[in-house]
Amino acid sequence: MAVPAPPPSARHHSSHWGSFRAVTSPSGLAVFPRPGDPDPSPLLGNVASAVDHPARVRRPAVRLGWWTDGPGPDARRGADRWVEVGWDEVLDRLAAELARVRDTHGPQAVYGGSYGWASAGRFHHAQSQVHRFLNTVLGGYVRSVGTYSAAAAETVLRHVLGPTDVVSKGPVTWDQVAAHTDTVLAFGGMNLKNSTVGAGGISAHVERSALAAAAARGAHLVNIGPLRSDLPAQARPRWLSLPPGTDTALMLGLLHTLLEEDRHDRAFLDRYCVGWDRVAGYLRGSDDGVVKDAVWAAGITGVAAEAIRGLARCAAAGRTLVTVAQSLQRAEFGEQPVWAGIALAAALGQIGLPGGGFCYGLGSIGHYGRPRVDVAIGALPQGTGGVDEAIPVARVADMLLHPGEPYDHDGRRGRYPHVRLAYWAGGNPFHHHQDLGRLRRAVARLDTFVVHEPAWTATARHADVVLPTTWTIERDDIGASRHDPVMTAMHRLTDPPGEARDDHAVLAALAERLGAGAAFTGGRDTDGWLAHLYEVTRADLAARGLPAPSYDRFRVEGELALPTRPDDGDVLAAFRADPAAHPLPTPSGRIELYSATVAAFGYADAPGYPVWRAPTDAPTARHPLWLVANQPATRLHSQLDFGEHSAAHKIDGREVVAVHPDDAATRGIADGDLVRLHNDRGACLAAARVTDEVRAGVVQLPTGAWFDPLDPAAERPFCVHGNPNVLTRDVGSSPLAQGCTGQHAAVELTRHDEPVRPVGAHRPPV
Repeated sequence: MAVPAPPPSARHHSSHWGSFRAVTSPSGLAVFPRPGDPDPSPLLGNVASAVDHPARVRRPAVRLGWWTDGPGPDARRGADRWVEVGWDEVLDRLAAELARVRDTHGPQAVYGGSYGWASAGRFHHAQSQVHRFLNTVLGGYVRSVGTYSAAAAETVLRHVLGPTDVVSKGPVTWDQVAAHTDTVLAFGGMNLKNSTVGAGGISAHVERSALAAAAARGAHLVNIGPLRSDLPAQARPRWLSLPPGTDTALMLGLLHTLLEEDRHDRAFLDRYCVGWDRVAGYLRGSDDGVVKDAVWAAGITGVAAEAIRGLARCAAAGRTLVTVAQSLQRAEFGEQPVWAGIALAAALGQIGLPGGGFCYGLGSIGHYGRPRVDVAIGALPQGTGGVDEAIPVARVADMLLHPGEPYDHDGRRGRYPHVRLAYWAGGNPFHHHQDLGRLRRAVARLDTFVVHEPAWTATARHADVVLPTTWTIERDDIGASRHDPVMTAMHRLTDPPGEARDDHAVLAALAERLGAGAAFTGGRDTDGWLAHLYEVTRADLAARGLPAPSYDRFRVEGELALPTRPDDGDVLAAFRADPAAHPLPTPSGRIELYSATVAAFGYADAPGYPVWRAPTDAPTARHPLWLVANQPATRLHSQLDFGEHSAAHKIDGREVVAVHPDDAATRGIADGDLVRLHNDRGACLAAARVTDEVRAGVVQLPTGAWFDPLDPAAERPFCVHGNPNVLTRDVGSSPLAQGCTGQHAAVELTRHDEPVRPVGAHRPPV
């Protein structure tokens, strides 16, 4: 269907899910995809309906118990009443509380819990703003390391191949796949709903056309996982249905076949890798007496042994790319499929070839598969504080529940700090964290919980102080990324509702009250900062003799083309061409199939080479189904869950769970029925969609429906909206990475015939 062109009066803007144009009129905001984008994201359909939505926070609000009784641990968080107060009143009170915590307990008692998806802009990046404030004004804070999306993979890649940004976000591109790849083994698939989004915005969505071109050329694309839809129809994929959590077993079975049939590339393994002998010994059972052959893998995966052997032979017969989706490592022992995928690609000997080898995350996010931008891009400096404490990002509830207790992470034994105040901007932990009942108990331990929010999310409802902030379309900014060749002048499109202010304005006012206004603002207002950040790119372009318009001209023109590096395979191709001259950033300079560094940590679940570990939170007689809690197709994480596009894909306002016909039939469930998913951690309601797009024994409920508990004070929450994180387990992937394990859980599903109240998540609290 043709996409309407924006009128000449349309202004430029950018979002995580794509650049766009917009026109404001008395009838509302009209949004148009960026001209030239071949496959615009449907998430743009959420933008216009977000203007002045009832879910927006309009005035500063404080929890009644905190306002009247003062700071301190309080189990009423999430269930208390609210009081609206004036900006001066709340900022005075909050500045005093920040000073109290800093002066009494030190800045190490403050956690800067912000996450990075609030805006595609370079200046109004909430995480950078609040971290700069905590460093320059309070003298530091407890920070987090890693990401919910990729902590397990980031850790493994750093030890085995190199940092994620270096070895996964450039060496293999979509153009290479379209032109060169014969076989794609897509473990966890490459679902385009995920690659729709990227941190700094996307000017053109090219993934679908690249996969279609590869298929038209005769490439063989294999979607390996429990969901048929994890590769688009244009790829003409073969679906290899696999139970959740068994990908590593299949990879080991493929590796054993390559080894025993002498189809592995011995010359590549000898020249470019260390530790193949340890992997081969494990495959042959020298470590544990278990041979990891195709028959063994068939017993775990349900894929016939001969099909496994055939897939290994196919992979060895041409240019093969092994991809591992982010979803695979967001699970117990999530480090292992990434490591095993690298080993499989190494055994095939194609790392560093165009469209071949290994790429973590291709299809999981818009950063991957694109040549890097070859010009400097400015970023707001976050400053440097005096606190050197950091926790793995997904261990925040552990930190709050167990101050002073030890934990292991990536070879280090740490102790959780005693955090008294959490300051959150640009994130929604009651969306992306696991076991929300446990998280509620954790935030109850705080003295004070401060949240900047445009809308009344569940995180805002569990805070003590909620400061209403603007959303991206209500401010000027600059959209840019190191993985997209267009810089966008993001124009303010509409006025904010009520008394909402920019994060920067809020923090500047607090900094002034704490005697550090100039240190935080750097003597610049918002326009001054935008011009300063733009100058970083303009000066670099000018030094290269490339078009470098002034900041004012850039604002008028709306876009600036950025040069990109050659699509030549980057560091992996250089390593392949001459490993001595271009070693990898690993201890040996080579691919570490066996890592002596990791082995020395002594972790049983990560012994230094890829191993199979069966999931411990697997289905049982009481909870016989696998839950796959994956990323949503109708919004980015939980952003704009109330938007028109997101709301249109719910049923009676509730999230939709996909159920296989066999599982539905045995439970008396029909398409559209209200169902209850439950386990020992909690329960949620959803509307059933009966479909063979999911494997039997698996139900799929996306994340992002705003947490809406029937009883906010219940120990085991019951979400009437369909948030799967009431069911997921809050444990680390292993001591190596301590990544989140939110992708899978064991549940039961029953039809829900009892009356239940409507969803209230998008209405402001009393």
